[in-house]
Amino acid sequence: MTLASRAFAQLATWPDLRQAVPSCGLGRAVRSAQGEIAHFHSERDVDLRLTDRAVRRFAKDLRGSDAIRVVPGSQWVTLRLDAASDVDLLLTLVSVALQAQQLWPDPADRAVVGCNDQRGAGFVKADLGGL
Repeated sequence: MTLASRAFAQLATWPDLRQAVPSCGLGRAVRSAQGEIAHFHSERDVDLRLTDRAVRRFAKDLRGSDAIRVVPGSQWVTLRLDAASDVDLLLTLVSVALQAQQLWPDPADRAVVGCNDQRGAGFVKADLGGL
C-alpha cells in the first residue's frame, strides 16, 4: 500500500469527511460539508485546501517543510508524501483545514478555484515570509 493510499484510507474513515470526485477531475478526493479538502493526484502528491487565511496564519510553520509546496495566491498547498512522517503531517493539516473551513469560510461570492494541479507544473516552494 502506498503512502497516498494509506492516507486516503485513513481520511475516508473520519466522520467529518466523505469520498468525492475532485472538482479538477483528476484522482480521488475527500470533502467535508463545507467543501473539498484534499485531492490525491498521484501516489505521492496531495493538494490540500487550507484556505487563504490558514495559509497566511501558519506560514511560519509551513515554511520549514520540504514536503510542502505553495502556489502564490492559491488556498491549496501541495504535499509530497515521501515518508510516513509526511502522512502524519497531511493528517494534521487536514484537521487544520477542517477547522479553517468552519472558522474562516470563503465569502459566498468567491468560488473555490480548482487546486494546485490545475495550475500546472510551475509551482515552486514559496517563501511564505511575506504572507
